[in-house]
Amino acid sequence: MNRFSALLRTTAVRMSALYLGLFAICAVALVFYVTDLTSSLLRYQTRQVVQDELQLLGNFYRRGGVSMLIGHIDRRSREPGANLYTIAGPNGEILAGNVQSLQPGVLDIEGWTDRPFSYRRFYQPEGTPGHAALAEVIFLPNGMRVLVGRDLGEPTKFRTMVQRSLAMALGIMVFGALVIWFIIGRGALQRIDRVSQASQKIMAGDLSQRLPVSGSRDEFDRLSEALNAMLSRIEKLNEGLRQVSDNIAHDLKTPLTRLRNKAEAALAGREDTQAYRSAMEEMIEESDQLIRTFNALLMISRVEAGAAVAEMNDVDLTQIARDAEELYEPVAEEAGIRLTAAIESGVVINGNRELIGQALTNLIDNAIKYCTDAKGPPAIELRLDWEDGSAVLSVLDNGPGIPEDMRADVVKRFVRLDKSRTKPGTGLGLSLVEAIMGLHGGRLELVNCEESEQCGLCARMVFDRRS
Repeated sequence: MNRFSALLRTTAVRMSALYLGLFAICAVALVFYVTDLTSSLLRYQTRQVVQDELQLLGNFYRRGGVSMLIGHIDRRSREPGANLYTIAGPNGEILAGNVQSLQPGVLDIEGWTDRPFSYRRFYQPEGTPGHAALAEVIFLPNGMRVLVGRDLGEPTKFRTMVQRSLAMALGIMVFGALVIWFIIGRGALQRIDRVSQASQKIMAGDLSQRLPVSGSRDEFDRLSEALNAMLSRIEKLNEGLRQVSDNIAHDLKTPLTRLRNKAEAALAGREDTQAYRSAMEEMIEESDQLIRTFNALLMISRVEAGAAVAEMNDVDLTQIARDAEELYEPVAEEAGIRLTAAIESGVVINGNRELIGQALTNLIDNAIKYCTDAKGPPAIELRLDWEDGSAVLSVLDNGPGIPEDMRADVVKRFVRLDKSRTKPGTGLGLSLVEAIMGLHGGRLELVNCEESEQCGLCARMVFDRRS
């Protein structure tokens, strides 16, 4: 009983009930309309038949008088399926025809009978119900009355058959609608129950749970897919927050410890101004590194939260790439690295110029940092071109590269390869690049460079056409 009450409270069932009620009203109105239309049509046809017959009898009357009229009526009344024919005297006594008796008063009024009247046929057993008919009465100059009518038995049967057929069709449709109503409501209630169960698990802290999707692509599925995407986003943010918290506790512990040790050593040493100054400079350097780390974390958080979406506009990637080449060419030359560029002209996308420039400089910084470990002469190439309708900004180097099984990890915050621990950095550069590409609807790809034996890593910023 409780489940049935819950079923009646669902929106799907209420909407189905509303449609069912509206359908039933329309169906009943249709039954009455069709029945009335059928009855009117049959009455019209009956009147036309009677008037045509009266016109024919009038011709016989004008040609041969009453005697020819009576003879013709006598012949016509004996034919199979004949109309009703009656000739009566001025006092209403039936003189000829195929009708034994009429409902009183029918012959008293000239013209068409507005309502059906009853009559009895010859040889009709006593006690059986009379027949119904419509007719037209004509008064002759000598006072005699002529009645020509049409029995309503077949039209009445036809009208009854139409009514029964429509009623049966209505009953079948109502029954089918009730069955469909129950199935839809029951299915909707089951789906809502499954959503409620999944929601309770999610509220209990299990963010890996997802709302059920049936695959029917209806409004429930679209809502579940949207909420599942939101849950995936929340789960990813929570995982990122947990990872950041763990990494901050682990990776920032060392520089903070060094900072404290330097301060402690300065206090424990000789009261030498130069020693204090040197210690303060080292502490400032450590503090600047910590500030850069926190600034990078703040930037990643802002980008992942979409804080810069409102600043999107048309951006010339060609100009960004050329500015980066011009900026880093002397830096690379000083480090003994050959920097080349192959930049296509006129590559314009929708994005944020500052963020894209930040991502590109991070990739070039990484390339310069690790390119010094190349087996041959260190080299970096900056490329910009179109691939399958997407703008691709690439930084290639001939350094040691990144093992394929580690590429999914290096984009995480604070993750650094063991061989990179000796080099300066925070492990946040690729995380920031991936966040920026996600904001622009693109992706960061780390792939092997297969153009030469010395080429190590190719970092690709792929901007899809929709960006």
